[in-house]
Amino acid sequence: MNAFTDVGTFLIQSLATIYLVVILLRFLLQLCGANFYNPVSQFAHKATLPLLAPLRKLFPAYGKLDFASLILALLLQWLAIQLTASLNGNALINVLYVLWWGVLGIISMLINIYIYGLLAAIILSWVAPNNQHPVVTLLWQLMEPVMAPFRKLLPNLGGLDLSPILVFLVLNMFRIFVTHAANASQLPGWAVPGF
Repeated sequence: MNAFTDVGTFLIQSLATIYLVVILLRFLLQLCGANFYNPVSQFAHKATLPLLAPLRKLFPAYGKLDFASLILALLLQWLAIQLTASLNGNALINVLYVLWWGVLGIISMLINIYIYGLLAAIILSWVAPNNQHPVVTLLWQLMEPVMAPFRKLLPNLGGLDLSPILVFLVLNMFRIFVTHAANASQLPGWAVPGF
């Protein structure tokens, strides 16, 4: 590979990853019923609306489950993988491989969103426990549905909340399964945004 190929690969992967995070955030915010009028929710809505509007006609939402966002994320994964492979001198990759790699990339990104979001929420709870900034409020709205079932499993320990530890354990177990599935399907990490 030469410098131009490396730079092209970097740009494709970086831009695809950034937009994929925005798409997946929109999906998750709708799924957890976060405040639609929050500035971050509005940004995710406006940034994805031009591409989601036509897909919504084909794949309508089912309750809070937004299938159009997932289809858009999968299509963007497919495009990024094919562009990266072509840029690196590979022929077109089998569509079934690309779709499977895209699904694994999306699952990996969702796991990462929750791991980093949970870390940020924990740190913010120590540093600024009563912060009402829109980003912090939205972060808690995103993390609460994941942590609530684990809080029910643990005994009440007063002010000490150990549910994030269980969430981290479960998320990392999922990450191990996804990594093994990626290795089994010979997923090229350099070609899939999210890995």
